[in-house]
Amino acid sequence: MSLAEVRRVADAVLYEGYILYPYRASAQKNHSRWQFGVLMPPGYVAADPSESSTMRAECVFEHRGQPAVEVTVRFLQVQRRYTDDAAPDTSVREISAQDTSVPDVWDEAVEQEIAAAATSQSLFGEGTVTRFTVPGGADTELTSGARVTRRREPLTGTVSVRAAPLPGPWQAARLTVEVANESEWAGPSTRREDALPAALVAAHLIIRVSGGAFLSMTDPPEWASPQVAACRNAGCWPVLAAADGGREVMLASPIILPDHPQVASESPGELYDGTEIDEILTLRTLALSDEEKAAARATDPRAAALIDRVDAMDAPTMAQLHGTIRALSAHRPADEAASLAGSADPAGAAGDGQRVPWWDPGADASVSPGTDFVVVAGQRIARGSRVILRPGRPGTRRADAQDMFLAGRAALVEAVLLDVDDTAYLAVTLEDDPAADLQAAHGRFRYFSPDEVEPDTGADGGTGP
Repeated sequence: MSLAEVRRVADAVLYEGYILYPYRASAQKNHSRWQFGVLMPPGYVAADPSESSTMRAECVFEHRGQPAVEVTVRFLQVQRRYTDDAAPDTSVREISAQDTSVPDVWDEAVEQEIAAAATSQSLFGEGTVTRFTVPGGADTELTSGARVTRRREPLTGTVSVRAAPLPGPWQAARLTVEVANESEWAGPSTRREDALPAALVAAHLIIRVSGGAFLSMTDPPEWASPQVAACRNAGCWPVLAAADGGREVMLASPIILPDHPQVASESPGELYDGTEIDEILTLRTLALSDEEKAAARATDPRAAALIDRVDAMDAPTMAQLHGTIRALSAHRPADEAASLAGSADPAGAAGDGQRVPWWDPGADASVSPGTDFVVVAGQRIARGSRVILRPGRPGTRRADAQDMFLAGRAALVEAVLLDVDDTAYLAVTLEDDPAADLQAAHGRFRYFSPDEVEPDTGADGGTGP
């Protein structure tokens, strides 16, 4: 199978958080970079036990008797860039937002890959240990009259791969892959940024099995649930990664992903900023001043390319970032829709023969929040009914603190709503809330289950409509 789609996702993991908006060295949050999948050198971990020099991925696979495993370890090697005569031990210097000069010191990155493999014989024996070395070095160039030097520290480490058969009638095994950074570091200070050139950054694994298939770590078959639960993962989480739903590839990422993750086709390129939302971040980047954009371009080549790409974005590309709906059919199946509507005609069929999407409120004529009702304590509760809120009492759903504060308050039912599982909820406004009319006009309600209210009979013994 092709690993192209898996690598697209892995590339997004590799550069997630590489440089943060507004992409300038002067931004405070860019003074503390490299947060995902960082394996620090053991010498630094001894001084700061909150860091780690190892990562461990464990998962379960079933096989046909002679499985083999291939592992690709991917990470960034920090490349520290010095401009002019900055000393090699100089830290990143804060520059003003208006300073468009190249910062004296800045950390770039070089992509690295390490391959390890285990045949069936070695996999179930002592396993395999692959030692690797990534050379250091320095490159110097003249750019716009300034001398720029890029230094890389040598890196060393190991990748161990082994498997253990699992008990039971199923031919299954637990796979363990461990990566250890064994790079030398004996710096005079205990500052994290000083040790980063000897770290493996954004480390993650692409694991491929032949003669077998992995099981989902989040949705395993029932027989494998105890074995999956016994897996120990540190610094990463493995998910099924084949885009076509296959089970031959796992991606063990420092960022928790769902099974079969994909890069959104609407996204035109990397934005790097952690937890990014493309449209919002693109608009904010467009709003940077010319001076701020110039400072970002001077900070990092990847930031410069990002600014240029966003500035050149056309209207159609921007429009496709506005949102999309995935994995929803255009309408419910005809038999399901007819059942919900209580009619032989499929619900959601418009007068012109066009179907309304099933998630559109107009698709199901059997749902009417303004006239639907529920029965509570023998009383019909609908829009206009008055109730007393009783969240958190025994036998009801778990209530949060905000709901508990409203216990005993009188409320007016504004609508009876059903979720996709046909579970009823009451949308209410508080009777003593002076802003109740305004909130109702804007559709801002509080929501309670029918078992969290009781009819308010009031002085006249009625509950309203």
